[in-house]
Amino acid sequence: MNITTVGLGLAMIAYGVTTIVLRATRPHFFRKLEPMKQFWGARTGLAIHVVGYSVAPIVAGLIFVVTGARGGSVF
Repeated sequence: MNITTVGLGLAMIAYGVTTIVLRATRPHFFRKLEPMKQFWGARTGLAIHVVGYSVAPIVAGLIFVVTGARGGSVF
């Protein structure tokens, strides 16, 4: 088990979950969200923001945790 890789993965998962919670409770907290909505449209801008700042970090974090648990390393 590689503790560094697992820790990094857990941090990425925590970041993704935090952005989901903050987007639901305090959407004004995200400075990039409104410009993305204005440029891409409300629905597409939100989708791009959700994928980029929530889904991708969670998926990458899960991959890092599994890789680290198997003994792999990202460094």
